[in-house]
Order: sequence, then C-alpha cells, then structure tokens
Amino acid sequence: MSLIGKEVQPFTAQAYKNGDFIEVTEQNFKGNWSVVCFYPADFSFVCPTELEDLQNQYSALQELGVEVFSVSTDTHFVHKGWHDSSEKIGKITYAMIGDPSQAITRQFDVLDEESGLADRGTFIIDPDGVIQTVEINAGGIGRDASTLVNKIKAAQYVRQNPGEVCPAKWEEGGETLTPSLDLVGKI
Repeated sequence: MSLIGKEVQPFTAQAYKNGDFIEVTEQNFKGNWSVVCFYPADFSFVCPTELEDLQNQYSALQELGVEVFSVSTDTHFVHKGWHDSSEKIGKITYAMIGDPSQAITRQFDVLDEESGLADRGTFIIDPDGVIQTVEINAGGIGRDASTLVNKIKAAQYVRQNPGEVCPAKWEEGGETLTPSLDLVGKI
C-alpha cells in the first residue's frame, strides 16, 4: 500500500541534535516541509557518506523552509556516540532520531523485519504532515541529497499552484503543465 498522500501517524521519539537530546513527535512534521531520511545503522559504511551529503544540502533545504530528520533503529545515545567519534557525522546539525522500538520505521514501511534495520528510505512531507514523495534504495545504494532540492521546489510549486504539474527534470522557473483533455496525446 502506498504511503503517498498519507498523514504521518502519532509517535514520540528521542533524538540527538546539536549536543542535546530532544523529543520529536509527528507534530515536528507539521507547519513546515520535512525530509525524513531512514538509514540502516550507525557506525556503518554507506550511511555516513549519505548523512554527510544530506548535511551538505541542509542550508539549501532550510532556505526552502525544510527541516531534516534522519532515523535509524539505533538509540539517540548511539547517535551521540557516532556524532562524537566520526568526522563525517560530527558535521551534522539536523536531528538524528533514535527508533529502537522500530515503531517509526514500521510506520513508514521501511523496516527490514529480518535484520531489524531500516531500509534506505527518503520521504518528503508537506506542512500538513502528509507524505508527498517516497524513495527507497537497496542497502548498498547510497542516495544523492542534491536531488532533494528540486523535488522540494516541485512539491512546493504544485502545492501553491493547484491544477498544474511539474514534468520530468523540472527546475524552478521552468514550464509546467496543466492537465486537460486538450493535452491528451499531445505531449
């Protein structure tokens, strides 16, 4: 069952952010755009490269009104330990959510039941707390966070311009489409 168009359900979790432990709930995904990035495990191999890449895009995403959250089934204590010991993870300033109960990972349907770890899932959530995009990669395939900027811009454009859609490779300021009977078979 697709999660597109579904509202994030209630949860409460602990996270590590900027030297502090904080509480995060589904309410943190409301009122602004959010990117939620699930990854298998701290102290691993592909994960630190992805999370550092996400940090490199963090300021561009924040300029678009987006907050970023990473999630694994590790605890917030492990996140702090990884942050303190890894050069790449030490750069992170967004919230790193711990999900040892696997409740959030299950809710977003990215739990590998056999390993107990999260798949590489990326979700864009609108200000109403509704999931607008889902991308899930196999464990050995790292993600490119730079693609999030254009996806967010497209999602924001579509939200602000009902009835218009963004074609493939759309960039801000580019042409959009207005679906209608007159366009059928003409694209």
